[in-house]
This record gives sequence, C-alpha cells and structure tokens, in this order.
Amino acid sequence: MNNSVATLVASGIAIVFALTVIFIRIRAGKRPTSARKILIPPVAMSTGFLMYVFPFTREPIEYAIAAFLVGCVFSYPLIATSKLYLAEDGVYLKRSKAFIYILLGLLVIRIVLHSVVERYVDVYQTGSLFFCLAFGMLVPWRIAMYAQYRRVVQQQGRSVAETL
Repeated sequence: MNNSVATLVASGIAIVFALTVIFIRIRAGKRPTSARKILIPPVAMSTGFLMYVFPFTREPIEYAIAAFLVGCVFSYPLIATSKLYLAEDGVYLKRSKAFIYILLGLLVIRIVLHSVVERYVDVYQTGSLFFCLAFGMLVPWRIAMYAQYRRVVQQQGRSVAETL
C-alpha cells in the first residue's frame, strides 16, 4: 500500500472513530454521570502505553512530551464546553452545541498534523505520538470534569464516595 492510500485509509478510520465518539457523547448526556464514569477512560487508556514494550514504537522522549503537551492545549476547548449540572436524579453533562464542532475541528487538525508528522517518523512512531497527543487531551479534560463533579456533588451535600 503506498503512502497516499495509507493516509486516506487512516483518515477514513479517524473520521469513523470521531463520529462514533460524537454519537457516544451525545447519548451519554442523557444519563447521569458518576466519578467512576469520568475517571475510568484515562485509566483504561493508560494501558496503551504498553505499546512502548515494542522498540519500533519508541520515539525520542522529547517528541512524546511535545505530543502530550499539544494534547493538553487541545483539551482546553473540551474543558471549556463541558459543564456539569445537578438534577434531581443525578449529575449530568450539559451538552454544548459547540462540542460537536470542536471535536470535528480537532479531528481536522489531527489529520493535518498526522500528514506532517508521518514525513519525519515511521508509521509506528506516528501512532505512538498520536496516542500521547490523545492521552494529553483526555487527562486534563477528565481531571477538570472530575473537579467540577466534586463541586456539584458537594453542593448537594453528599460525599463523592457515596456517588461511586
């Protein structure tokens, strides 16, 4: 498979994943959330670092740190548009109309970055760098959501432990 076909396939897969995430996020807003639902995704995703067991996925640490920090910057719009509120039967994530557009915008940026990065490192290292970027987006966003969740729950007069 030549490089342009591989790029198209990878972009197609990324678009399918992004649309799946958007669909899941929209449905998730209809059910109450919990501390567990907020914290499990980054914990579960952290198992992806096992890819570094294989030498061909390793890149210089500076690249991985830079990718993680870029992800942290990209997490800001997600943090800004994720608001939790208290209803009588639990804590809910208020859907922002901008959220879908932000996810689509981040997808476009990711695809452009992917085509640039793959010119300098091989496909396995590109994958590991974009994993670091995604992890860098997810962790600050979920930490911010958890802090907001704690505030909302404590305003209700309950402990966070009761809501797990």
